[in-house]
Amino acid sequence: MTDLSHYRNIGIFAHVDAGKTTTTERILKLTGKIHKIGEVHDGAATTDFMEQEQERGITIQSAATTCFWKDHRFNIIDTPGHVDFTIEVYRSLKVLDGGIGVFCGSGGVEPQSETNWRYANDSEVARVIYINKLDRIGADFYRVVKQVESVLGANPIVMTLPIGTEDQFVGVVDLLTRKAWVWDNSGDPMNYTIEDVPANMVDDVETWRAELIEKAVEQDDEIMGSYLDGIEPDIDTIKRCIRKGTINLDFFPTFCGSSFKNKGVQLVLDGVVDYLPSPTEVKPQPEVDLEGNPTGTFAIVDPEKPLRALAFKIMDDRFGALTFLRIYSGRLEKGTNLLNTFTGKTERIGRIVEMHANSREEIDSAQAGDIVAVLGMKNVQTGHTLCDPKFPATLEPMVFPDPVISIAVSPKDKAASEKLGVAIGKMIQEDPSFRVETDEDSGETILKGMGELHLDIKVDILKRTHGVEVIVGKPQVAYRETITKRVEDSYTHKKQSGGSGQYGKIDYVIEPGEPGSGFVFESAVTGGNVPREYWPAVEKGFKGSIDKGVLAGFPCLDFKVILTDGAFHAVDSSAIAFEIAARAAYRQTVPKAGPQLLEPIMKVDVFTPDAHVGDVIGDLNRRRGMIKSQDPGVGSARIKADVPLSEMFGYIGDLRTMTSGRGQFSMEFSHYIACPKNVADEVIKEVQERNKAKG
Repeated sequence: MTDLSHYRNIGIFAHVDAGKTTTTERILKLTGKIHKIGEVHDGAATTDFMEQEQERGITIQSAATTCFWKDHRFNIIDTPGHVDFTIEVYRSLKVLDGGIGVFCGSGGVEPQSETNWRYANDSEVARVIYINKLDRIGADFYRVVKQVESVLGANPIVMTLPIGTEDQFVGVVDLLTRKAWVWDNSGDPMNYTIEDVPANMVDDVETWRAELIEKAVEQDDEIMGSYLDGIEPDIDTIKRCIRKGTINLDFFPTFCGSSFKNKGVQLVLDGVVDYLPSPTEVKPQPEVDLEGNPTGTFAIVDPEKPLRALAFKIMDDRFGALTFLRIYSGRLEKGTNLLNTFTGKTERIGRIVEMHANSREEIDSAQAGDIVAVLGMKNVQTGHTLCDPKFPATLEPMVFPDPVISIAVSPKDKAASEKLGVAIGKMIQEDPSFRVETDEDSGETILKGMGELHLDIKVDILKRTHGVEVIVGKPQVAYRETITKRVEDSYTHKKQSGGSGQYGKIDYVIEPGEPGSGFVFESAVTGGNVPREYWPAVEKGFKGSIDKGVLAGFPCLDFKVILTDGAFHAVDSSAIAFEIAARAAYRQTVPKAGPQLLEPIMKVDVFTPDAHVGDVIGDLNRRRGMIKSQDPGVGSARIKADVPLSEMFGYIGDLRTMTSGRGQFSMEFSHYIACPKNVADEVIKEVQERNKAKG
């Protein structure tokens, strides 16, 4: 029986290039998991094992690894920072108990840091903050601490202060012990000495230490009372208070260092042990019924309880499909049968492995609190619950956003065509934010994703990992349609052809709904003109039609149908007759209801050097962007804008040209709004031409 209080399930997340993967490498070296440090810029980092990651120097998929520090077991997930892969961050946070938020000492709180922080807040994950890259030019620890307060609205509790800045950065002061950790320039993380605080920092250390203790003692009235009477609590008591506040998300212990130069990482690891929760200290996972409604019961983290495990990631590698599981309660044994509550089928556990990036160690069993991977799962997908067949239960599932961009791909030859279906099947299982459909008219395969980079990587994986050469069409925007007018109308479906016929008459109102309301149906029929048993058929007919709008065939959003009256025939009426009537009514009435094309608007966040602010704003305006805010930084500015997705293709290249390669941006879907008439006309014309070409 393992002591769960010594477990830490943690994730490392941040903006692109803040140093997450480098920090993970240092942690693995310090904990003895690897002996040679691999660098991201050399394409040799342990957790960046995909070819695409090594070439681009970015993390694309979250990687899991296990290591030990001071008798504590760390299950670590290194997550991507790029906005197109936030789904990886979201689903990792869902199964973690704590996190390390990494911020760049010079870049500060960058756009993606905000998104990831928001996800972590939504998942109620306790975090420590690590301000990295303090050896960089322009690095300023105190400025980043202020940004954490002002931009993220978070409450940092500073645990260490930097000694020196930029190329003079040599170590950190631990505020609790009032000791300085100073590293030499050998680059070996173990070559440090613990000394007294440098004379020029004594006053600062005392000021920040007093603030730390004041924040900590607020967690306990009794300790606070003693402190106000002039009695300072001992270090263990302060740590206990900080732990309580961290788990309650009242504040976030904040450390500093330079992972690349191997300075300061040990104190972050100590912070994980001291302040982040074990699996038993976080809120238990709520269980839901098959409709997704909470049942009021929870998966208690206890090896003796019935098994509950959530599949949070599926990865295909040379040994077959790996399903990553977070076990919330019970034990997982090799060779046992488990129930997948989503499919209602049982799955046999073949092999259980502990992952270290892309290498593995086989184990016979795992228990509550563990994060492991299993082989041999047939029909398990991300978000499915596996449980003890005698005690079925479903854990709260994950919700994934809809894709906003699509491209058409077609195989280069017959051999590629056969491989394409198999490859895409595997890729869909691995990434829930990646969708695929086939265009019925042209037979083309449509790939849908979260952004240009997302789809670019998918095509790359098709070519390299699966050996499928494809021809790629230009990106398509996921437009939508809606209506703007209220229309009262009536439709009668009558068909007589030997024997019993079909008859269904409906009177109805179609009207615009609130933005985001989707499709709403209600019946206001009184009396028995349309019997109650036919109402669902009318709803089904309308609902089945909304996937194809009348302007350009895009799905129709946010409208309401009210069934007001109608008529039926005792012999000829049937559910199918009313469903057909509703489908025809949709085609008849929506064109009269002022149909309108909607386009996806992206929340765009641009960092640019001061010298290029005017160019960047002018360019965003030309792209029909609406500038929301402009915040000055040190020698740079951050511009937030809402811009239509259709205007953002190829933006990264233009931004780099404008800013001499120094600008960067991130964007995520915000909302849909009505297209200007000239844009709508252009889109409709393009769709009509495409349809004509398909014949």
